[in-house]
Amino acid sequence: MFANPSLMTRIAIGKGVGLLVGLAGLLLLPLFSAEADWWLRLGILFWYPTLGAVVGVFGVYTRHPVLRFPMPWWMRAPIVGAWMNFVLVFFAHDILGRMLAGRFGAESVLASPFWFVVEGAVVGLVIGALATRFGGEGMAALAADEERA
Repeated sequence: MFANPSLMTRIAIGKGVGLLVGLAGLLLLPLFSAEADWWLRLGILFWYPTLGAVVGVFGVYTRHPVLRFPMPWWMRAPIVGAWMNFVLVFFAHDILGRMLAGRFGAESVLASPFWFVVEGAVVGLVIGALATRFGGEGMAALAADEERA
C-alpha cells in the first residue's frame, strides 16, 4: 500500500491522522474547559478527519493552479490546514473565545480563538508530511490510482 504513490493513500493517511487529532480533542477538551459541551467535542472529532482528507486531496497540486508558482508540501499543507481552521473559528467563534478566555483570562493574548488557525497550520503540516512521505504527491499520486482503476 505504501510502496507506490497514491491519492487514496494520501487521503487515508490524512483522515487517519485527523481522526487521531479529533479523538484527542474529544477526550482532552473537557480537561481544558468546562465550556466544552458535547456538540463542540463531536464537531472537533468530525472536523479533523475532514481537514486531513482535504490536505490529502490537495497533494496533487504541486503548483498553484492559477498563479503557476511551485507549492511544495511544506507550504501547501499548512495553508490548507490554517484555512480550514479559520473556517472553524467562524462557526464556533463564541464558544472558542469563552473557552480560551476562561482558561487564560479575558485580557490575555492567548484568549483569541484565532489561535486555532495556527493549530490548523501545525496539524496540516504534520498531515502533509506523513501523506507525502507515504502517499507521494503530484500527478504521480493521481496517475497511480488511474492505472489501478
